[in-house]
Amino acid sequence: MNRRSFCVISAGIFFLVAFVHLMRIMYGWKIVIGPWTAPDSVSWIILLVAGYLGYEGLRFARSSWLP
Repeated sequence: MNRRSFCVISAGIFFLVAFVHLMRIMYGWKIVIGPWTAPDSVSWIILLVAGYLGYEGLRFARSSWLP
Protein backbone atom coordinates (compact mmCIF):
# COMPACT_ATOMS: atom_id res chain seq x y z
CA MET A 1 0.00 0.00 0.00
CA ASN A 2 1.45 3.35 -0.96
CA ARG A 3 0.94 6.65 0.84
CA ARG A 4 -1.69 7.92 -1.55
CA SER A 5 -4.00 4.92 -1.09
CA PHE A 6 -3.43 5.04 2.67
CA CYS A 7 -4.53 8.70 2.71
CA VAL A 8 -7.66 7.95 0.68
CA ILE A 9 -8.65 4.96 2.82
CA SER A 10 -8.08 6.80 6.10
CA ALA A 11 -9.99 9.83 4.79
CA GLY A 12 -12.92 7.56 3.92
CA ILE A 13 -12.92 6.06 7.40
CA PHE A 14 -12.83 9.51 9.01
CA PHE A 15 -15.67 10.74 6.78
CA LEU A 16 -17.69 7.65 7.74
CA VAL A 17 -17.17 8.39 11.44
CA ALA A 18 -18.18 12.01 10.87
CA PHE A 19 -21.30 10.91 8.97
CA VAL A 20 -22.36 8.53 11.76
CA HIS A 21 -22.04 11.31 14.32
CA LEU A 22 -24.01 13.66 12.08
CA MET A 23 -26.78 11.05 11.93
CA ARG A 24 -26.61 10.71 15.72
CA ILE A 25 -27.12 14.45 16.09
CA MET A 26 -29.92 14.63 13.51
CA TYR A 27 -31.90 11.62 14.75
CA GLY A 28 -31.23 12.00 18.46
CA TRP A 29 -29.56 8.63 18.91
CA LYS A 30 -28.02 8.15 22.34
CA ILE A 31 -24.64 6.65 23.21
CA VAL A 32 -24.81 4.83 26.54
CA ILE A 33 -21.71 3.34 28.13
CA GLY A 34 -22.69 1.71 31.41
CA PRO A 35 -24.43 4.33 33.53
CA TRP A 36 -23.03 7.24 31.48
CA THR A 37 -24.85 8.80 28.54
CA ALA A 38 -22.68 10.81 26.15
CA PRO A 39 -23.92 14.36 25.62
CA ASP A 40 -24.54 15.69 22.11
CA SER A 41 -21.57 18.03 22.45
CA VAL A 42 -19.30 14.98 22.23
CA SER A 43 -20.73 14.17 18.81
CA TRP A 44 -20.30 17.77 17.64
CA ILE A 45 -16.63 17.68 18.60
CA ILE A 46 -16.07 14.27 16.99
CA LEU A 47 -17.94 15.43 13.86
CA LEU A 48 -15.65 18.45 13.49
CA VAL A 49 -12.42 16.56 14.23
CA ALA A 50 -13.24 13.55 12.03
CA GLY A 51 -14.45 15.79 9.20
CA TYR A 52 -11.25 17.82 9.35
CA LEU A 53 -9.07 14.70 9.38
CA GLY A 54 -11.00 13.29 6.40
CA TYR A 55 -10.52 16.54 4.50
CA GLU A 56 -6.80 16.61 5.28
CA GLY A 57 -6.46 12.97 4.19
CA LEU A 58 -7.95 13.78 0.79
CA ARG A 59 -5.86 16.92 0.51
CA PHE A 60 -2.67 14.96 1.20
CA ALA A 61 -3.73 12.29 -1.31
CA ARG A 62 -4.08 14.96 -4.03
CA SER A 63 -0.87 16.80 -3.20
CA SER A 64 2.08 16.41 -5.51
CA TRP A 65 4.74 15.90 -2.84
CA LEU A 66 3.57 12.36 -2.06
CA PRO A 67 5.41 9.69 -4.05
